[in-house]
Amino acid sequence: MRKLSGFALPTSLCLLLAGTGSAVLAQETEDNLSTELELGAIFTGGNTKDENIKFTGTVVWMQEAWEYGLSLDGFRSSKEDELAAQRLYTVGAATYNMTADIFIQTRAAHEDDRFSGYDSQSDLSINYGQNLLREHATMDWNYSIAAGVRTSRTPTEDFEEAIVRVATEYQWNIAENALFSQTLSVEAGNESSIGRSESAIQSDISNRMSTKFSTKLKHQTEVPIGREKTDSEASVTLLLKL
Repeated sequence: MRKLSGFALPTSLCLLLAGTGSAVLAQETEDNLSTELELGAIFTGGNTKDENIKFTGTVVWMQEAWEYGLSLDGFRSSKEDELAAQRLYTVGAATYNMTADIFIQTRAAHEDDRFSGYDSQSDLSINYGQNLLREHATMDWNYSIAAGVRTSRTPTEDFEEAIVRVATEYQWNIAENALFSQTLSVEAGNESSIGRSESAIQSDISNRMSTKFSTKLKHQTEVPIGREKTDSEASVTLLLKL
């Protein structure tokens, strides 16, 4: 995962993303495979040389009662050519829909955050979940409860701990061209607990373009000495549907 430090955008892409912006490419094929890619960047020159790059990618494959998903969420920031932040969060899941409302999911996640004090943190869990609010045409809500294990690696030691994971996801079409989404999760362990939250509002400008405002929070109860327990991220992006 550390190879992200050598990440460089091709010249043509840098020109496309110069300033502030993002692009989302969404594609859904007849074999129930859908992909989404989001890129955002800020480059400044002159008296201050800063570079911020955000990347999010998602692939979902539906096969009868099964759903397979893979997502990548990365961020890299540098100031005056010095690396200031770097993170890559990867999640893979295989979901079996027992009924329209009940599902079982195997989930694996790996986070490489160079400035968190951990070399990496990985977790594997088995989840039971339910889909709710199906009678509401404008709302979707699901929750899941899981048991699993987390492995944490620091420069001095590695350790494992059992975890209990509780997560929920809510979506609401607040208007014909506006969508609100909220995700929450808590992974509780004996050594440390991790909570994550993401809130987003997406508003359509046209059939092929929309704007999105999102905020992310991550809180970990126990962190290495000298590190903050809470990380936050806010972004305004432009989504293009191709």
